[in-house]
Amino acid sequence: MSSIKRAVSLYSYQDEYVRGKLTLEGCLQELAEIGVEGVEVITDQMFHNTPETDDASIKNWKRIVEETGIVPVCNDIFINTNLYHNRMLTKKENLDFLKKELVQASKLGFPMVRLVSATPADIIEEALPLAEELNVIMALEVHAGMALDNALTKKFTDIMFKLDSPYLGLVVDTGIFCRRHPRVSTAFFLDQGLNPEIVKYIDDIFASGDDPLELSHNKLPEDLEKMVRSRIDREYILFAGGYENKDFSVLDPYMPYVKHFHGKFWEMTEEGTEYSIPYKELIEYLKEKGYDGYIASEYEGGRFALPGTEIDAVAQVRKQQDMLRSYI
Repeated sequence: MSSIKRAVSLYSYQDEYVRGKLTLEGCLQELAEIGVEGVEVITDQMFHNTPETDDASIKNWKRIVEETGIVPVCNDIFINTNLYHNRMLTKKENLDFLKKELVQASKLGFPMVRLVSATPADIIEEALPLAEELNVIMALEVHAGMALDNALTKKFTDIMFKLDSPYLGLVVDTGIFCRRHPRVSTAFFLDQGLNPEIVKYIDDIFASGDDPLELSHNKLPEDLEKMVRSRIDREYILFAGGYENKDFSVLDPYMPYVKHFHGKFWEMTEEGTEYSIPYKELIEYLKEKGYDGYIASEYEGGRFALPGTEIDAVAQVRKQQDMLRSYI
């Protein structure tokens, strides 16, 4: 038994939420029923007029939290740098948005905001005094396709190391530890007409211990280019670059700054494991490193539902929580 705690990102329930099957209160009641400790929220998704949510909505949120006993862990925020079609936001506009998000997170009782991967690094240092005053951590998401060796991510980590503040850190998305391409993604694209030869090409890359990240950013190798027959083939290759196959040791120098994990998953198997990510080994690594924060379930398999099939994120999250509980 370790001190690692379990949470769920409500991103997981996006299909149930948008179709009216679950309300915000219903989501937290579900977490309470299955014994989850914490919750992660995307306020853009579930709070009207964010980051300037009205007092009535904040009061209602606090009531739900108190009644369910679920701990607010992380608020996923976005700095919409491309808000306007004819220009990017200025540094001042980006900073003003970030400050509003910090204030809202504090009002909602969140001790941390997740900064989306492409958040401009040049606003972090100026926002830090407010984060300290509000007692809210700013943590950049390290996501597959933009992992720790990405130039934009490195801009943030350089500032993080320089300032060495407890109010700066990282949210690591476990999609950087894929050992196999998600099977539900492959099934979805095959249904759309994907060339099976490309499936084998991508699977062979993972089997070799590498990942197809470079295929998303560079000209395709000649042998792969010859396999491309349609737009679907190119989309599959592009998506494949969003699953990285990093060794856990890539986190070694960053672990003192890791504040939170997104427990990404696409498919819980009949055996009770995630098809692509070796969670048992990952959690053993985190135990060895003394990690005592949260791992928040983040179900993303719903985007690959085959035509005519129902998305059941509730069942998938329950299975992943059972798995996490057994490993922790």
